[in-house]
Amino acid sequence: MIGILWRGDRRDPAVASNRLFEPLAKQLAALGVAAEPVLYADDAVPEVRAQLLRLRGVLVWVDPIANGRTRAELDPLLREVSSRGVWVSAHPDVILKLGTKEVLHRTRGVGWGTDTRVYRTAGELRAELPRALASGTRVLKQNRGNGGLGVFRVELAGSGRVRVQHGQRGSAREEIELDAFVRRCEGYFADEGLIVDQPFQARHAEGMIRCYLVQDRVAGFGHQRVTALMDPAPGEAAPPAPPPRLYYGAAKPEFQALRAVLESEWVPAMERVLGIARDELPLLWDADFLLGPRDDAGVDSYVLCEINASSVFPFPDEALEPLARAAAAR
Repeated sequence: MIGILWRGDRRDPAVASNRLFEPLAKQLAALGVAAEPVLYADDAVPEVRAQLLRLRGVLVWVDPIANGRTRAELDPLLREVSSRGVWVSAHPDVILKLGTKEVLHRTRGVGWGTDTRVYRTAGELRAELPRALASGTRVLKQNRGNGGLGVFRVELAGSGRVRVQHGQRGSAREEIELDAFVRRCEGYFADEGLIVDQPFQARHAEGMIRCYLVQDRVAGFGHQRVTALMDPAPGEAAPPAPPPRLYYGAAKPEFQALRAVLESEWVPAMERVLGIARDELPLLWDADFLLGPRDDAGVDSYVLCEINASSVFPFPDEALEPLARAAAAR
């Protein structure tokens, strides 16, 4: 028996199934593995613990930050049941290596990297950000977050001021004092937090390519025109809303060059840098790429902008079968 865990009200039977659980449970059943919903809530840790200890393993879908809630109670529980023999994917310790923005700095020497910097205190940010901005527009990201929370496009505006665009949908661009921006970011350094800083990619409006991986193999793609950090249209304060993400199987012809280098070079290099063994990789995770500069022959380069390992959903239908097979094998 394998558990499929997400946040939910354990007192409400109507939420014990959803569009994640049902298709995955069906795929697992075809392989002879039964799946059980595990509804997690911070006020139900003893009940969830008892349920998990009855299972052979659990697949977890819980965002690091959502509606003011974090994984502060969940992650210790997952570590505990893992130490008692329950297989957990993704394990919280692996997420800390792989699924935070710091991975962009730690793996900057991998072929997907770029001029990536890290600030561990507000003092470092205040002292070093102006030098980074002198080279061009930057994108700053808090270490753990989702949905654009704590992601900022920043550029110099002159006289100690910066233009800032928050990545949360609907946020308006503003011009403020650099010191005021640093004060706004101070909360991101709490609890050993940090901020990662990357160059803004000029081709970002051409879309982000999301590679969905089952362990170390690509199982599908997503493609979306990401608008959160785009220039607003004339007369508008905020960038436009993004169009829907389009999903494809692993054989999508346009993305085969990226798939080949990701599987053969970049994932193995990442494993070495982060000290992650292949069987420790999450069963399902994704890596997001923006198009970088073309080389002299006109060939695209790719820049990693995020890895998601805590709650990868939705994902292409084509990834269901390899995901189920990998879970059944474990």
